[in-house]
Amino acid sequence: MIFAIDENTDRAEAALVNVSRRRFVQGAGVLVLGWQLPAAFAAAPQAGKADAFTPNAFLSIDAQGRVTVYAKHVEMGQGAYTGLATLVAEELDADWSQVRVEGAPADTARYKNLAMGIQGTGGSTAMANSFQQMREAGAAARAMLVGAAAQAWKVDPATITVRAGVVRHAASGRQAGFGELAAAAARQPVPGKVKLKSPKEFGLIGKSSLRRADSADKVHGRAMFTQDVKLPGMLVAMAAHAPRFGATVASYDASAALAVPGVVAAVAFEGSPHRSAGVAVLARNTWAARTGRDALKVKWDESRAYTEGSADILARYREAASRPGTPAAARGNVEAAFANAATVIEADYEFPYLAHASMEPLNCVVQLGEGQCEIWNGEQFQTMDQKAVAEYLGIAAERVRINQLYAGGSFGRRASPQADYVLEAVAIARAARKAGIEAPVKMVWTREDDMRGGYYRPLYLHRARLALDPKGRLQAWHVRVVGQSLIKGTVFEQGMIKNGIDATSVEGLSDLSYQVPNLSVELHTPDDVPVPVQWYRSVGHTHTAFTAETLIDEAAHAARRDPVALRRELLKGHPRHLAALDQAVRAAGWDRPLAAGRDGARRGRGVAVHESFNTVVAQVVEITVNRDGELKVDRVVCAVACGLAINPDVVKAQMEGGIGFALSMALHGAITLEKGAVVQSNFHDYPLLRINEMPRVEVHIVPSQDAPTGVGEPGVPPLSPALANAIFAATGERVRTLPIKTPLRKAV
Repeated sequence: MIFAIDENTDRAEAALVNVSRRRFVQGAGVLVLGWQLPAAFAAAPQAGKADAFTPNAFLSIDAQGRVTVYAKHVEMGQGAYTGLATLVAEELDADWSQVRVEGAPADTARYKNLAMGIQGTGGSTAMANSFQQMREAGAAARAMLVGAAAQAWKVDPATITVRAGVVRHAASGRQAGFGELAAAAARQPVPGKVKLKSPKEFGLIGKSSLRRADSADKVHGRAMFTQDVKLPGMLVAMAAHAPRFGATVASYDASAALAVPGVVAAVAFEGSPHRSAGVAVLARNTWAARTGRDALKVKWDESRAYTEGSADILARYREAASRPGTPAAARGNVEAAFANAATVIEADYEFPYLAHASMEPLNCVVQLGEGQCEIWNGEQFQTMDQKAVAEYLGIAAERVRINQLYAGGSFGRRASPQADYVLEAVAIARAARKAGIEAPVKMVWTREDDMRGGYYRPLYLHRARLALDPKGRLQAWHVRVVGQSLIKGTVFEQGMIKNGIDATSVEGLSDLSYQVPNLSVELHTPDDVPVPVQWYRSVGHTHTAFTAETLIDEAAHAARRDPVALRRELLKGHPRHLAALDQAVRAAGWDRPLAAGRDGARRGRGVAVHESFNTVVAQVVEITVNRDGELKVDRVVCAVACGLAINPDVVKAQMEGGIGFALSMALHGAITLEKGAVVQSNFHDYPLLRINEMPRVEVHIVPSQDAPTGVGEPGVPPLSPALANAIFAATGERVRTLPIKTPLRKAV
């Protein structure tokens, strides 16, 4: 799929047309490149087709020399647009000031995530899966531009150079911009193989001088989020949702809602096993829709509603933890090690439900037609949403067009395997259509809808034991994890649950990096808690890293060992862990005494190192606890081993953002249920980190020429255990429940 763009046509109105992988659009001086994937990255060929590879369209060059990169990954603040454009521009030798980025449409065959096998953004895979692919696309376009110039100037292509968007032949003094050569380059053959630059030749990759590709649009108000979409005749929809999971609509009275100026209709829409039914008010603007929705009188049937609270769930989890679970990892003889232990450490860890609480609450624009559907969305999971909508409407997937817009954050919420909020928007539009309303529909959730609408990071309980021998050496590690599965009941169940184990529940523990001779990790996955759950930024590592890194700290103190020294000893054979750990503690001055507090305040310093998404992050946290037990996080020193940093500033920003996100979770994050109803509704009772709570953050990138690994999520897991370890260093108080309960132990 490519964009056929006339130079006089606004890009937002560019038509989508299908082309073969070796054909290029010619017209108005535009080169649009459809790049053949190498066999190693190609999808399986379709039966009966001679062409064994699936093409992708990643860039276009117009007559003015402007380079447009089509991003298959959503830009939700993580810097994906900048990284993808950098990869293309590096090999293309483009002028960065002429590079822009647009979201690619939903088209799994051409835009799938090579790491995930579907079109989508998640798992911190955007740069890792695109590193080779996008560079090859840029290199191919460069070769075609050079070929066009060589043909026109009748010179050897090897004598031509390209720099900052200009093609030059030094011997003859000829030169041309990309735009001048675009039409001729479109007639060049697609190179079968391209030569990529070596790292020493990089001019853009690894540099800190590039402005972000999305910053200008956002600063100047040009960025298109779902809330910005305005279509002719469009109506805004707001839905009334059941206060308890599992409740359904018994009846409703819309008379008061219909009396609100601007309200057009009220419609009941159907639900599904993963999506609640409800009643939606459609209006000509958002305020009228909200006022009308709030005026609805809905009687809910709660005969099948869930009525337990968080305390009830935890009580059942504690009971489950007293029994053996399904083995997730095992080596050695754990019970024998405990029987012969000189010291045993035992601890229960509790982690609450967490809301994603991204800046932009959920929303989606839908336009239904005869046998077709078009969607505008900050789209994170194109393949899943397209398939789910097609099945719901009973149409072919290619009849569902999804336009990718910016997203104001997500933290996993927009990557819904159930396509819940997208299907809700489609269900409302369908109900409206049945009522004779054929207008486009923009579904909007308020913050309260978003907070209480389900799909949280699950509540977990860990029961842990460590065994140390008489010399203080760690001999055994045993953890039982109890919590809902993120995968069970989704389309990923068949491929991601093996032997009854959802790997996302135990990752970070089942693959523990520390060399412990006897290890056992077990899992209980309750199937009778219907609270909707979904992955959260850093997924299972949000809780497993806390347990792993606070346990190892306890082991160090029990053995009277320095926590860093013990980690170094147990991480032999893990050079990336050691590199990150060493860089973090060196930058933090771990070997120097921490400055004393004033007026009786206590100071503490803690460390944690954890691998997630193939990236290792080490963090050192410094805190102050005043005489009244009030906690202040003063400083966080972070070292990240993420392979080659494509955009160092973006890597640092993701580490800083991840630290702020994790600190918010550690200090404040908790969704609680009472009699099945979510208690929290907005930021007054689900507070996020305030600016005065943000510590000074220093980020150091471990030098590497290896292929890049993830950075969007790995900054999150080490923060809370490093903070908990710092609290122990300052107060002697162990933190085993999140969020951290303050004030802490007062000074005596």
